[in-house]
Amino acid sequence: MSRRGVLLFSAMCVIWSIPYLFIRIAVRELDPATIILVRTLLATIVLLPFAAFRGHTSAMLKNFRWIAAFGAIEIGLPWWLMTRAEQHVSSSFTAILIAFVPLVSVVLYRFTSKHEPVTLKRGLGLGIGIIGVGALVGLDLGHLTLLPVLELLAVTVCYALGPLIMSTKLTDVPDVAVPAAAFAMVSLVYLYPGLSHLPDHVSGQVIGALLVLGLICSALAFLCFFPLVREIGPARATLVTYVNPALALLLGVVFLNEPMTIGLAVGFPLILLGSILASSRREIAPVEPG
Repeated sequence: MSRRGVLLFSAMCVIWSIPYLFIRIAVRELDPATIILVRTLLATIVLLPFAAFRGHTSAMLKNFRWIAAFGAIEIGLPWWLMTRAEQHVSSSFTAILIAFVPLVSVVLYRFTSKHEPVTLKRGLGLGIGIIGVGALVGLDLGHLTLLPVLELLAVTVCYALGPLIMSTKLTDVPDVAVPAAAFAMVSLVYLYPGLSHLPDHVSGQVIGALLVLGLICSALAFLCFFPLVREIGPARATLVTYVNPALALLLGVVFLNEPMTIGLAVGFPLILLGSILASSRREIAPVEPG
């Protein structure tokens, strides 16, 4: 990995470790649709003028359909599912289950690239990862309901598909153009439901959480993520989820007083080990554009 790749990867490891904490704070007072609307509007305000100033308007219009597909799969649907889920589960649980993304990516890329065979090591990793998810959910079953778990598993599929779309259908679109247009489209979709659920009062803590979610976890995150995918490929880019859960778990325990359950303690290392085995660097080839 180049120095640029290392810097981008390191930035993403930190930036995408913190949204789970701030989503958990925001859902205490706001509807999920309102949270997503504010996040995407803030990101649009930052990114869209920048993309237009750099002359990317024609590229955004030309690739409207695939950008819309990316926005729906990487932003609109998973953010709604994840925010809904965090109304019922801890930020730590959410982050650790999202660590299943690299294993989902391995399966998806197996069917989209001839360079993605399921080797013995990968098969072992997938098996361990699935056991880890089972431990994470099963050992904490008394504290969970099924729907949030299914919502978060759906998020892992979306997060695995998003980089695949970007790396195969949007390779010629400038980095800033895709998230700028995608955020604008998603914000329009959530405009009515987001505004229709506005509360009478919002605390300063929640306002701060929204600013972090919109400016850092959304705008800045995608400015780093797109160059990262182009630098190291979509499969390796999802490996930031190796680091995200550990920091997210620490933040949840320290700042939200979330308990360290048996499911978290057993499931996290199994999912992490499975992801490492299933997506070993020397066995992963970037998906070919086509």
